[in-house]
Amino acid sequence: MTRGRPLAAVAAVLVLLVGCAPAGARRADPSPPTTSMVAAHQAAGGVEAARGFRSARGYAATPLPVRIEIPRIGVSSTLDRLGRAPNGTVQTPPLRRAGVAGWYALGPRPGDPGSAVILGHVDSKRGPAVFYRLRELRRGDQITVARADGSTVRFVVQRTEQTLKRQFPTDDVYYPTLTTPGLRLVTCGGEFDGRHYRSNIIVYAAIRT
Repeated sequence: MTRGRPLAAVAAVLVLLVGCAPAGARRADPSPPTTSMVAAHQAAGGVEAARGFRSARGYAATPLPVRIEIPRIGVSSTLDRLGRAPNGTVQTPPLRRAGVAGWYALGPRPGDPGSAVILGHVDSKRGPAVFYRLRELRRGDQITVARADGSTVRFVVQRTEQTLKRQFPTDDVYYPTLTTPGLRLVTCGGEFDGRHYRSNIIVYAAIRT
């Protein structure tokens, strides 16, 4: 499965990059506040006020995903909840449950704005696994995710790609797509070196309207 960095790891790297400066760098002399600095201070105060805002309206949370159906490739699987592995990477479904896919529960729920991610194994020592035929999906194929309240959300495949694991497109898979609900399906593929697959198969899908 993928070893792509989670968003939190990417954010940590960005913080480190922003915070770095040569040890002997000379600090600039203090300058009087400018109009832009005053505006920034006022904006920061606005952020603090916004943090305490609570809407008078009640909004129901999107129900949890419990099953995925992909008729084109014969997939019908319940969904395990996945988090992060001890090394900070995205957790993969346990091999003892290779026939079951998993939803990355630290990301968006299917149907919410952003990229919901579902992962599954391609095979195991016992044979083909839940996403064995994932590479066969093509543009226009349908994916249905059933939710805990009995509702469903449907997606349409946009494209399927294979990429080397060392070039895993973390931003494209895990980075939120603003207000557009999306779905990403991920498994292994490509050359097998005797221990691991060298690539990932990734399916990109958009919500069906």
